[in-house]
Amino acid sequence: MRIKLYLFLLLASAITALSAQTVPSVNVKNINGENVDFSSVIDSGKITVISFWATWCGPCIKELQAIDQYYEDWQETYNMKLVAVSIDDSRNIKKVKPKVLGEGWQYEIILDENQDLARAMNVNNPPMTYIVDGQGKIVYSHQGYTPGAEEELEEQLKKLMP
Repeated sequence: MRIKLYLFLLLASAITALSAQTVPSVNVKNINGENVDFSSVIDSGKITVISFWATWCGPCIKELQAIDQYYEDWQETYNMKLVAVSIDDSRNIKKVKPKVLGEGWQYEIILDENQDLARAMNVNNPPMTYIVDGQGKIVYSHQGYTPGAEEELEEQLKKLMP
């Protein structure tokens, strides 16, 4: 009986910790190389999808391409924006802007060259996606990409609608 109680309390505290988790304040750069506090890219009252990616990550590119097909509609329907956080290192960071321009992505692009933000958000391997609700709380996370995962992402966005 004690074990069940202990497991219940452990699970409850884990759920509470996840629901209280917010975006960390970490210095990163925008696509123009200007310093930015990452917590400042989260707009109060707006849903923010954060996608950690890299130019060398095929599944990351596929995920961002798939989302791009729905992005304009999602912005309007769900009052959301996507922040694509590149974790490319110093050898590959120069490939980010040409890749973004070539794809025509309208996402806000953040450069996490030293992976400080990725570490703060427990990102092990890209692609890693988070949803931050309008109150600034991380309410969803998902690692990896398979075709159709954008549909699950949209289902999560729907849950946040009043």
